[in-house]
Amino acid sequence: MVRADARENRARILAAARQAFAEDGDASMNQIAQRAGVGAGTLYRNYPSREALILEIYQEEVDRLIGSVPELLATLAPREALRAWTTTLVDAMRAKHALGAALSPDAHKSITEQTYGPVIAAISELLDAGKRDGSFRDDAEPGDFLQLTGALWRAAPDRAQPMLTLILDGLRS
Repeated sequence: MVRADARENRARILAAARQAFAEDGDASMNQIAQRAGVGAGTLYRNYPSREALILEIYQEEVDRLIGSVPELLATLAPREALRAWTTTLVDAMRAKHALGAALSPDAHKSITEQTYGPVIAAISELLDAGKRDGSFRDDAEPGDFLQLTGALWRAAPDRAQPMLTLILDGLRS
């Protein structure tokens, strides 16, 4: 069982790292520790390397993204739920790409392997909701959708939504 203060330290470290990396992808571990209000020893005890910290941030983002599907489907029609979810996914992919230089090829492979299945399951849940209500084609495949959305994070930010609209239009039944 993790002590409350240790959990709080980890949460502060992750929040500080997220903010620091958003401002400067080359932020140092010492800068992150200072921002989090913890000592370097506390930071390195929790995250022995910059890569370990980045991987934890990615995993937390993926968990949050996957966990958002039921709420989106409870409050939005499947098409709009998929749009909102995909927009968040694209933002996460952009952030991952921005930090990608800090990760080794093995770390890239590891995070992809860890997140692919859960992301496909989330897309399946969203597509299945649209298939049930008749708004999505019956032959829509989650892997295909994920491949298509891969182009969105590379697009200019002002083009991502129009491109997503084209993808969503292609799902119509």
